[in-house]
This record gives sequence, C-alpha cells and structure tokens, in this order.
Amino acid sequence: MAKQKKQIAIEESLWNTADKLRGSVEPAEYKYVVLGLFFLKYASDVFEQRQKEIIAEGHKEYLDISAFYTMKNVFYLVPEARWSYLMKNAKQSDIALKVDNALHLIEKNNESLKGALPDGYYTRLSLETTKLASLLDEIDKIDTTKDPSHDIIGRVYEYFLQKFAIQEGRGKGEYYTPKCIVNLIAEMIQPFKGRIYDPCCGSGGMFVQSMKFIDNHKGSRKEISVYGQESITATLRLAKMNLAIRGISANLGEKAVSTFTDDQHKNDKFDYIMANPPFNQKDWRGVNELTDDLRWSGYAVPPVGNANYAWVLHMASKLSQNGVAGFLLANGALSSMDIEYQIRRQLILNRLVEAIIILPRDLFYNTDSSVTFWILNRNKKTRAVENIDGIVQYRDRVDEILFMDLRRWGAEYEKKFTQLTPEDIEKASTIFHNWQRKGFEKNYHNVPELCYSAFIDEIEKKNYSLVPSKYIQFVDRDSDIDFDKEMERIQAEFAEILREETESQKEIKNAFKGLGYELKA
Repeated sequence: MAKQKKQIAIEESLWNTADKLRGSVEPAEYKYVVLGLFFLKYASDVFEQRQKEIIAEGHKEYLDISAFYTMKNVFYLVPEARWSYLMKNAKQSDIALKVDNALHLIEKNNESLKGALPDGYYTRLSLETTKLASLLDEIDKIDTTKDPSHDIIGRVYEYFLQKFAIQEGRGKGEYYTPKCIVNLIAEMIQPFKGRIYDPCCGSGGMFVQSMKFIDNHKGSRKEISVYGQESITATLRLAKMNLAIRGISANLGEKAVSTFTDDQHKNDKFDYIMANPPFNQKDWRGVNELTDDLRWSGYAVPPVGNANYAWVLHMASKLSQNGVAGFLLANGALSSMDIEYQIRRQLILNRLVEAIIILPRDLFYNTDSSVTFWILNRNKKTRAVENIDGIVQYRDRVDEILFMDLRRWGAEYEKKFTQLTPEDIEKASTIFHNWQRKGFEKNYHNVPELCYSAFIDEIEKKNYSLVPSKYIQFVDRDSDIDFDKEMERIQAEFAEILREETESQKEIKNAFKGLGYELKA
C-alpha cells in the first residue's frame, strides 16, 4: 500500500509542478511538456543501468557501442542526450534548445523511435528558464528503474489526461478511455495470440492493456503483433513513445491521417480489434466521397452526418476469418433509423453481432452519458444444450446475441465519476464466457435486469433494435405491494412524526417559560 501511495505522489507532484506553467502553457499541453522530459529521464536511467551491467560483465571497452544496448531493448544515448548532461545545464538560458537536441539525437540513433519524439518543441514553447528548470528538478527525483513493468510513463500520461479532462469539465478535453473499460474489453475478447488492431489508437492504451492481459494470464507477447492508426500527429507521437518505452513493437502506419480517407493497413485482416472511436463524428467523408468503398460492400453507405456505423463497418471489414472485435459506441447506434437501421439489420442478419453490453454512466471524464460496448465475432461457436430428458443436442449460437445491462455496476471515483471494479470486470467476463461455452446452460442463465440471450427471430420482432432493455426482463417490484396496507403504514408513520413534533414544540415553549420569557408564535 505504501508503494501505491508513492506512485500517486509522483503523479500528483508532476501535475502540480506542470500546473505552475499556467499562463505560459495551456493545461492541455502539460502532458506533452512533462512526458517528453520524463521520457529523457527514463531513457537515461535504463541506459545507465545497462552501462553498469556491461561493466559488471567485464566489457568496459564496449560502453560506447550501441549494439550492446539495443540487444537488450535499451536506447543508446550519446553524451549530449543523457539526463546527467541536461541537469548540469538546467539553469542555462539555452536549456530548451539542449532538451530538443537530446530528443533529436535519441531518435536519430534509435530506429524504433522514428517519428515518435517532438522536433523543436521546447524551443517553440519559449518557457522561462526557471520554470523549465523547476520541472527538470522535479523529474530528476524519480528513479524510473524501480518500476520493473515500465508502467510509470503510462500512469503519468493517464493521470494528466484524467486531470485535464476533470479540470476542463464535460464535453471538453482530449478523449480518454478509462483503464477499467479497456480492461473489460481485453477480458472479454481475450487477445492471446495473433494480430491486434486499433483504427483510432490514441496514445496506444488498448495495446498496453492487451499486453498486460497476456502477462497476467501467462501468455507470450511474442505471439501478438500490434497494428494501429491515429489521425492527430502529436497523439501518434505519444503512442509511439508509449509503446517504445514498454518494449512493444507496433506498426502504426507511415503518418497521422484519417482511417477513412487513408487506411494505413488497407489490405490487412486482424484477429482482434479493440477501439473507442469518436462518438457521432460528423463530416467524416465528403458528400460524394467513399460511396463505393469496399468496406461497406453488402451494406448501405454510412451517412455523412454520423460516422458510428462507418467505424463498425470498417472494423467488420478488417476481421480475419476467426476475428473478434470489442469497441464502444454511443447508445444512439442501438436503435437509430434510416440508413443506420439498414446497416444494423444487415449486421444482425449476417450473424456478426455477438454481444451488446450497456455500461454505467459517468465512466468518462468528458461525458456523463452511458455508452455501449459491442462485440462482433466472425466465428461464433456451436454449443451443447442438455434438454429436460437428459439428451444432449447442439444449437448454433450464431442465431443468438447476448445482452447485458451493467448500468447499476461500478464504484464512485473522484466523487463525481464511476469506475468498474476488478470484481465487476471479472463477473461480467465470466457471464459472457459461460454463455459462449458448450454446456453453457449449466453455467449461464438469463438473469432479470442483468442479462438475456436473444434469438435472431426475437430481435426481428423488435425491429432489429439492439437496446438491451427491450430484451432483458424488468422486475416490477410494485406488483406484489398491498397499497391499502402500505398507505396505512405511511399514515401511521406521519402521525407519529407529527405527534413527536408537537411534543418538541411544547418542550421548547416550557424551556423559554423557565427562563422568564414567553415564546410567541
């Protein structure tokens, strides 16, 4: 517990130090200012640690040979790129230039960081030397090698996004997917082996949690290949830096660009897709553009005014023969009409939709809306069903969709937000995987106000709506109430309350009389 407190203190301390930049730098920029410096500190700490290993191995003559660092997944740093050099010059007026040069030299000497680090960023900021030096001093206190999972960079990044989103309020701030939601997606689709893809990868959080899922379940990272795309240049750089620090190799495309207009993985298929695309994105294509795109082949063309189903069809088109996708959408996509209705109906008839899970409100920092977690699966399994006579039969599960309602789940976080607990995530994933398994009826049961397995013909009768409340049974808790008796109970309680109030008033009047005063009404 003490270790956790220390980690939180580091993050808070960095935020408080960065917050002193207010007036010089917008809060939305804090993460970029801090994480570039933090990366330099991390790279130097690991570099120095590797230097000590080389000396201990009796190879002091190899200290300046880059291959002896890269072979251990350590970035090689020339003297001017090392943290010790920056700290010696922290109070110099050209420290911003020296920081930019250090980042340039690291990227130049390490191929895996190509395009990941900012170019001339600190010089352009025109920060006061004292403010930049203060930030360097704060980061200098942190020994990043004490965290063997190299997770502190990710925690700082997440903390800054979270703090900024909370500070700016609803509807503002950079879009951030809380870790508990990413964990839920990973536990549901279980990305153990194959190619994983995120078409709007942000800072790479989906990939990081996928690797943690593999580590926690004793899998092998070598059996997963990572692919992604991001349209914002600064965010793409953060993703590359985030993944490089964690030793995760990834193909994030050649540039930051829209997945719709310039798909960086046009001919690729993937075994797992995890995504949190922008909700209700408008003007994602021109009126007459992408109308004959192969991604919507067999479906209606998604409307210009809302990209929700464009994202769905893009991901569906990317699934391998046995691929599964887990992603978030705004709730409106569950029952929208017109073109979106046509697309949703066809997805259902094509047996691609496997599960629809509605999540609690207040999970996100920039919206208080409840959102929906979708699962698409190209390889739904057949499962065994034991009927009442003890005879085992087989039913094709492609004709069913699981609905879950988790809106009442979660714990309060930061007073005004909600997060799914590890217990919530385990329970939800257990329900889903029990539903998937053969012999599922011994382990899975429809539960009122929680889950329901619906057949396609039931969904057809509901006009292909995917709103969970249309299928999950609602318990009418008022149906068994005797209203006459209940009203008698309530009347008796109120009568007792009024009697006690009258007695209290008498006692107060008597108290004033005892003091020689008359209490007037």
